[in-house]
Amino acid sequence: MSENAPSTPSAVTKPSGASPQTPAHSPSASAAPATSAHGGGSETGHQPGKGGPLHLAWLSLAALGVVYGDIGTSPLYALRECFHGAHGIAVTPDNVMGVLSLVFWALIVVISIKYLIFILQADNRGEGGILALMALATPIKFVSSNERWWLVVLGLFGAALLYGDGMITPAISVLGAIEGLNVATHVFEPFVVPITVAILVGLFAIQSHGTAGIGKLFGPVMIVWFTTLAVLGIANLISHPAVVASFNPLYGARFLLANGWHGFLVLGSVFLVVTGGEALYADMGHFGRRPIRIAWFALVFPSLILNYLGQGALLITNPAAAANPFYFLAPSWGLYPLVALATMAAVIASQALISGAYSITMQASQLGFLPRLQIRHTSATEYGQIYMPAINTLLMIGCVLTVIGFRSSNALAAAYGIAVTSTMAITTVIFYIVARERWHWSRPVAGSIAGVFLLIDLAFFGANVTKIPDGGWLPIVVAIVIFTIMTTWKRGRQILAARLFERAYPIDSFLKDISLRAPVRVPGTAVFMSGSGQGTPPALMQNIEHNKVLHEQVVLLTVKTEQTPHVDDAERVSIETLAPGIFRVMLTYGFMEDPDIPRAMMLIRDGGFTFDPGRTTYFLGRESLLASAKRGGMAAWRERLFATMSHNATSATRYFCLPPDRVIELGSQLEI
Repeated sequence: MSENAPSTPSAVTKPSGASPQTPAHSPSASAAPATSAHGGGSETGHQPGKGGPLHLAWLSLAALGVVYGDIGTSPLYALRECFHGAHGIAVTPDNVMGVLSLVFWALIVVISIKYLIFILQADNRGEGGILALMALATPIKFVSSNERWWLVVLGLFGAALLYGDGMITPAISVLGAIEGLNVATHVFEPFVVPITVAILVGLFAIQSHGTAGIGKLFGPVMIVWFTTLAVLGIANLISHPAVVASFNPLYGARFLLANGWHGFLVLGSVFLVVTGGEALYADMGHFGRRPIRIAWFALVFPSLILNYLGQGALLITNPAAAANPFYFLAPSWGLYPLVALATMAAVIASQALISGAYSITMQASQLGFLPRLQIRHTSATEYGQIYMPAINTLLMIGCVLTVIGFRSSNALAAAYGIAVTSTMAITTVIFYIVARERWHWSRPVAGSIAGVFLLIDLAFFGANVTKIPDGGWLPIVVAIVIFTIMTTWKRGRQILAARLFERAYPIDSFLKDISLRAPVRVPGTAVFMSGSGQGTPPALMQNIEHNKVLHEQVVLLTVKTEQTPHVDDAERVSIETLAPGIFRVMLTYGFMEDPDIPRAMMLIRDGGFTFDPGRTTYFLGRESLLASAKRGGMAAWRERLFATMSHNATSATRYFCLPPDRVIELGSQLEI
């Protein structure tokens, strides 16, 4: 498939009809995102995918440090789990050749073909990830239930599963690296867990400083890591070069036929070699498709294959090495440097998952599935480098508790895989919808391609289902909790919007009232936040009722989120004059952007409106939500959960970057 796959032209469809008014102090001020999608094929948006060869080389180097950290540390534990894990198979030459064949073809089909050729084509204006894919497949409106809910539910649950993966990946990667000390001596065995916890706590502690500085080291470190993987593999491959024959898929087929159910269960461990596929797709927006593909085929894939072949050759000549085949590849003098290098690679892999959790949360919030959370940009040049204190703290607690609870990478491997296999299967289903409806592929073509991928996904999923009693329940429980939070917030916003719409005063009636009984006009500009472009903001009604004045300039401001990652400044602002000195302003953002209202107001170029930040006051409505069984709509416990989330959401002042000394909040109570 070419770099420009079949796609439809970018289309933007504005939602028609009145939508219920929503409170401006909540994320629903970004309500009702318009439907905008970009079919696969072009590297648009903020992707830095274009430039000279040197620029492309630097992007490929950076992709090594971010995109391939997860999949690049799989050799630490993948083959060990196949032969020494809970469902380990006997270390015989036939079994080793069969497992190597399955590993090779898993990397070819799942990563090289499915993700790098097909899934990466499904970009949403340059951004990837399951939420961006879901936004491509169905229009998501913040206060509407018009979208295909079965598809939204699939996408949300897939995103929720990635949070469980974000807890397990740092834990298993760092544990697997530190456990290399046990190969040299058992003296360190009691200290493996404390050392791992200390490294993880340190990793989360430095997140507030951002990755702009240390990120420059990631690529070179991963070059050393992948080169080391290749060298170690070649050094051991020489002892038994016949393992190269495992490229023949017949070895994998014979393995599955000969071992039956046991061989099928081993697929759950084979899957560990491809667990970075979803992270690869989610990070596409930072680098573009070409650098990710170049890094994979030029260095990552060859290095991984050579290392797995080397481990296979070692196992055939020394079956006892199954206890930790990766570290047994190294000579005794190189063990401690290898542990240090593996630890750095594991930290980099962890960093990629942590950053991914930030991006998912930001997208979910902007698409209307999570409340506002504090976001800090840690780089002046790289938009994707953000820090979210609340998510960072929760992930750190989850990772530390996971390490303390499972205590070894062997035990964690039992919990690892169920989340990623589920997300991969969901991605395939949504990809089929995008291929059919956005790219207009025929049903046979889209169905056959997606069908093959789904068959493989479900095979891996089935092999991992058996892990649920041994720890696979952990990411599922985490996903259910996150999914419940997301759907409760979405449903709560819909109900709240309906309640406010019931109380909303029509804007035409308001304008008629003030034309008949003109209030006193005072100097300055008053900005009243409105969750939709309909009705009169409650804060404006309260201001008139209590203060009996209007400012000389009144702005009814609505912030909405498009279903695209980014919006150009030229398309950021639209303004409409409703009456002399009264304007309706619409600010538009992408779901990967956080709004800065004062900056956007500076972009207004209308002859009748002038913006002076020093003479502008922002009026926000703050509704105190009361759970009420009388009104119905949600179960009582969900109403209480929604009210709690609303109360603890980041303040609108901080979220919209408003100057605190120029904000006035007007409160009211509202039953939901």
